[in-house]
Amino acid sequence: MATKHTTRPIVTGTSVVGLQYKDGILLAADTMLSYGSMVKSFQTPRMKAIQGQILLAASGEYSDFQEICQQVDALCLEETTESMTSIYDDDSRTIPARNVWNYLRAVLYRKRSQMNPFWNTVVVAGLQPPSGADSDGKAKPFLGTVDKLGTTLQEPLVATGFGAYLALPLMREHWRPDLEEGEARALLEDCMKVLFFRDCRASARIQLAKVTEDGGVTISEPYELDHSNAWSAPSLQRAVGDLSGDGGW
Repeated sequence: MATKHTTRPIVTGTSVVGLQYKDGILLAADTMLSYGSMVKSFQTPRMKAIQGQILLAASGEYSDFQEICQQVDALCLEETTESMTSIYDDDSRTIPARNVWNYLRAVLYRKRSQMNPFWNTVVVAGLQPPSGADSDGKAKPFLGTVDKLGTTLQEPLVATGFGAYLALPLMREHWRPDLEEGEARALLEDCMKVLFFRDCRASARIQLAKVTEDGGVTISEPYELDHSNAWSAPSLQRAVGDLSGDGGW
């Protein structure tokens, strides 16, 4: 039987949004997977911690994202246990986030060159260890994306899927480098609400994840956004065609 390549994504997740703030990096994604136009799952996380220091998240085909996570786990295990000495070393060694980002660039470019791409846009978040004589000794936040063609982007604000069209303009308007964690969380929750209202593949059940120098990677339990007053906007209550009693919202 001839080898068959994936010609289109089947079970997919939608947008991931993320930003750098004062103390680290914050990401948000919903937990819904779609099978075509139908909902397959409301409770599937699309964020994964790697070695407690790097955070991966993705939109697109979920099975491809699972394969990517397995490959990154294998890479990290190989790099951090390259000798018997390293196995028993008290100092934990981790791969920098930028290295994982570059590794995924090569992997996704190779897959697309074989005409069998991973149908994902992957977000890589982490802390880059200090290096060089001019370093202040503090780890620097790193946030970047890799798409299914192997194209990379490193920015303080990232969004995948519909988020690139609907959420990114909002983040650019309200973001500043010295955002506190509470302000960053409120901004991402507002973006996720907009996506819930405008993207028919999005859900109000989301997860937040942060990467900080002190705490490493922390991924929240899924929770529901408060959208109880979502339909109270005057434009939604006004009768259709400005005619009273015609059955409009």
